[in-house]
Amino acid sequence: MELTRRNAIIMGAGAFFVAGLPLRVSAAGEEAIAAFTGGAEIGTGDIKLTAPEIAENGNTVPIEVSSDGAAEIMVLAMGNPTPGVATFKFGPLAASRYASTRIRLAGTQDVVAIAKLEDGSFVQASSTVKVTIGGCGG
Repeated sequence: MELTRRNAIIMGAGAFFVAGLPLRVSAAGEEAIAAFTGGAEIGTGDIKLTAPEIAENGNTVPIEVSSDGAAEIMVLAMGNPTPGVATFKFGPLAASRYASTRIRLAGTQDVVAIAKLEDGSFVQASSTVKVTIGGCGG
């Protein structure tokens, strides 16, 4: 490819566009959290998020969430274009407040789980999942 002024402008515009993407994705995640919590303060404590440290395939990443006192648990993939992955609701007679699923991740990013406890408070856990291409650790 020959580097002309037109190609340089196109590459510069593309780089500017890509540099702005994480800000909008992060904002979508923050908006989803604010909608779920109603702006309440989020603490740490009675929630457990289990996700692999390295995922060889971003299309099927297994996760597990649990919280003994949760009424709802919301799972977010903060780097995805649509960060909301799932919301699990538990009734008062639920024997266990545990859920497991497989999620799709667009790349290496944080997976966040927020639980709304029965007393109305919120707790959070997060895990960074490194998505590799072809299992080569890149």
